Amino acid sequence: MTRLLGKKEISQLTAFDFVSSLMLSELVGNTIYDPEVHLSHLVFALVVWTLLALGLEKFIASMPWLSRYAAGTPDLVIRDGVIDFKAMKRNNLDFAQLGMLLRENNVFSLREVAYALFETNGSISVLRQKDPDSLSGDAKAQQTKVCLPESIIENGSINEDALRRLGRDVQWLQQLLQLSGIAHHERVLYAEWSDASGLFYQLK
Repeated sequence: MTRLLGKKEISQLTAFDFVSSLMLSELVGNTIYDPEVHLSHLVFALVVWTLLALGLEKFIASMPWLSRYAAGTPDLVIRDGVIDFKAMKRNNLDFAQLGMLLRENNVFSLREVAYALFETNGSISVLRQKDPDSLSGDAKAQQTKVCLPESIIENGSINEDALRRLGRDVQWLQQLLQLSGIAHHERVLYAEWSDASGLFYQLK
């Protein structure tokens, strides 16, 4: 049945594929443990269910709007370098998960991201920002310095663990925000700090 439904990885299976797998396992289980269910019953049920699943899959694929409804559509969670927090909430995605998905794409800072597309299989596709113009002298050395950014504010809440890892405190963060014209950290949707690149933030 898996071959008939096409080449799909486990992460690409739709909800319908998952239900089909559960149904098939139930049919096999009944055959093994119920003495009144014979092998011929199993074969008949498998054929009927496979044909039904295959037919429904083809029917859904022939109607794009229904296919989008059944399988879902990708959702932009970062658009033109700006986090779409509504899209994150719509997909039950928090900043820790977003950071993990970005790191899987070898992206360690949100400032590197132009667009991030949250796929229907739970992965994320990233289009990076264009490389900045070539720098010279001390500026170039500072630009090429590699530092791991820390997420210091997420949805208005200060990440004190990140501040400790940076060797900083809340007072330092408040002063940093004031220098950026931000009166209170609750106005900030997301902020990260890198010793190489400084502060990156987005307001709510």
